[in-house]
Amino acid sequence: MKKVLIITYYWIPSGGAGVQRWVKFTKYLRNFGWEPVIYTPENPEYPSFDGSFENDIASDIEIIKTPIWEPFDIYRSLLGKKGQVINAGFISEDKKKGWKDKLSVWIRGNFLIPDPRKFWVRPSLKFLSNYLRKNPVDVIVTTGPPHSMHLIAMRLKKHFPNIKWVADFRDPWTNIDFYKDLHLMKWADGMHHSLEKQVVMQADAITVVSKGMKDEFNLIRPDGLHIIPNGYDEDDVQMAQSAMDEQFTVSHIGTMNSARNPLVVWKAMKSLCDENENFKKDLIIQLIGKVDFSILDALKKYGLKRHLIKTEYLTHDEAIKKQQSSQVLLLLINRSANAKGILTGKFFEYLASKRPVLGVGPLDGDAAQVLNETGAGVMVDFDDVEAAKKAIIHYYELYKKNQLTLETNSVEKYSRRNLTKDLSDMLNQLTTNA
Repeated sequence: MKKVLIITYYWIPSGGAGVQRWVKFTKYLRNFGWEPVIYTPENPEYPSFDGSFENDIASDIEIIKTPIWEPFDIYRSLLGKKGQVINAGFISEDKKKGWKDKLSVWIRGNFLIPDPRKFWVRPSLKFLSNYLRKNPVDVIVTTGPPHSMHLIAMRLKKHFPNIKWVADFRDPWTNIDFYKDLHLMKWADGMHHSLEKQVVMQADAITVVSKGMKDEFNLIRPDGLHIIPNGYDEDDVQMAQSAMDEQFTVSHIGTMNSARNPLVVWKAMKSLCDENENFKKDLIIQLIGKVDFSILDALKKYGLKRHLIKTEYLTHDEAIKKQQSSQVLLLLINRSANAKGILTGKFFEYLASKRPVLGVGPLDGDAAQVLNETGAGVMVDFDDVEAAKKAIIHYYELYKKNQLTLETNSVEKYSRRNLTKDLSDMLNQLTTNA
């Protein structure tokens, strides 16, 4: 059996989206002739925890760890937030931002390049060099963000040129939605782009989660790019099987940053509440996960806070139950330069839940294409209030008739098992051509 070393910052017991992709690949890799070895930090700084993924990993999978130093204690001391969790993706639950917050962001962007996990690169190089001399592998996979993981393999490649390296991008690097918020100086922006280009050019293969991301990296290199999207695990979906909510629940599961604030939906809901007393009585908005203060402000502005049920965090298996029990699922694409290429892991679990999806994003984006392909829902443009109203009232009327059901097509190709086969085929081809 061939062996693959997976270098990942996010691993069990981390919660959130970042951990799921490679936990699920690891779960199924042995079925397709690949033995995974996990390298991950011993003492990482996770924004949330979720022990439910432990059941996915066989007890004899080799997991190697070394300590990591991260500068978050300095950050907390500077801002007077000792003991507080650091949110990912520029989520701010506090609207009061002072000069210390702005300074910390400026330091992060300009001096912690590519990210605060950069201090793990050098010790990892030393540790893994010794490990690989005694324990050879066929392929090294790095997954980012954090993109410091890629720098580990880029340096290892110089010492082990015969080991193939796959750089996996769950999210973009310089084209990620919050890149502009880092307030980069010209030289720092240049360094980010330079490191990104080095990684993309030097890796033997690049995997991305959407066509839009592939098109972005195609500007750097024209070959060696593979789309392996996120997906859903059939085992998780079959285990959940939840009863439907009695009220008309429109639910979003996952992080909501300011770039995902669906004003078009809030405006449409306000209008429908004004026009339809029954809709107003039946509507429940469920937000499950970290929510930026700007979303709560918008709900208050449009008189919708009375309809809100906010849940800070649910474990993965509990989140899937919520997806299955909701009447409608809200899919929000970041209003950003890379919007067309965004395909979140949550999206595919939405598809597997067999509940209608109301998406907000570009009509010619990758998510819209998958919705059309599978028949799982509708995408409305960021500013098309009338289209949002039409979609919501259509779903509501079906709900009132007890006919809000869904028949989907071609969803099974996004199962984690099938996607792991695609990954294994790519790894086989990469090592066969060596």
